[in-house]
Amino acid sequence: MTDTELKAFLNEKVELYNNPDFIESDPIQIPHAFSIKEDIEIAGFLSSIIAWGNRKMIINNSKKMMELMGNSPYDFIMTHQDYQLERLENFVHRTFNGQDFISFIKALQNIYTNHSGLEAVFLKNQKGDSMQHSIHEFKKIFFEIEHLQRTQKHISDPLNNSAAKRINMFLRWMVRQDKKGVDFGIWKTISPSALSCPLDVHSGNVARKLGLLHRKQNDAKALAELDLQLRKLDPNDPVKYDFALFGLGVFEGF
Repeated sequence: MTDTELKAFLNEKVELYNNPDFIESDPIQIPHAFSIKEDIEIAGFLSSIIAWGNRKMIINNSKKMMELMGNSPYDFIMTHQDYQLERLENFVHRTFNGQDFISFIKALQNIYTNHSGLEAVFLKNQKGDSMQHSIHEFKKIFFEIEHLQRTQKHISDPLNNSAAKRINMFLRWMVRQDKKGVDFGIWKTISPSALSCPLDVHSGNVARKLGLLHRKQNDAKALAELDLQLRKLDPNDPVKYDFALFGLGVFEGF
């Protein structure tokens, strides 16, 4: 395919998958159950953090997280009593356990109490046209509270050569706004042009078959390579192509 043909092909796939039908089989359905900004942010953040493995299990366990917080995540995080955290202790999603969940609740309370919320933290440390330094700094702020060392593994660090797929996906959800009904676009202070593709096994394999990516590992270096190519296709909204790459991989077995 020529560059022009590739762009047309990918734009067609974006149109196919970037619509409300996508929501019913994706973890983004979890924040779509809420209407208050902080509830959407927290539901999106927590469900993205456990978004690895079987998609049905991710969605079911994300719903369970919301239920454990009384389906009012922001209110629970800001007003819970210590005894209410006990009911989170038995939560498990793969290697993310109840103690991790409790640490995340306390870290989020700290961010909303002392750092003006999630959007403010990510905006504060943004550099140029990338969110990767911001994610690195976010992790430091997130874990400034007392926590178990093991819990740190659940937030990836791009400066430690991670593709940080789950955080990049969360940022896509919060920042992109194209009125298609999938991504929320409730964060107005960060430009979609600074976002990076949530690089996983599906989007990575498709990107390689299309010649958008040559590096074999799905790491930070691969993400930088893919970002460069996607920004050539659309410098203002490069991450819309996540719908095409993911859709081609998961739904079409491309």
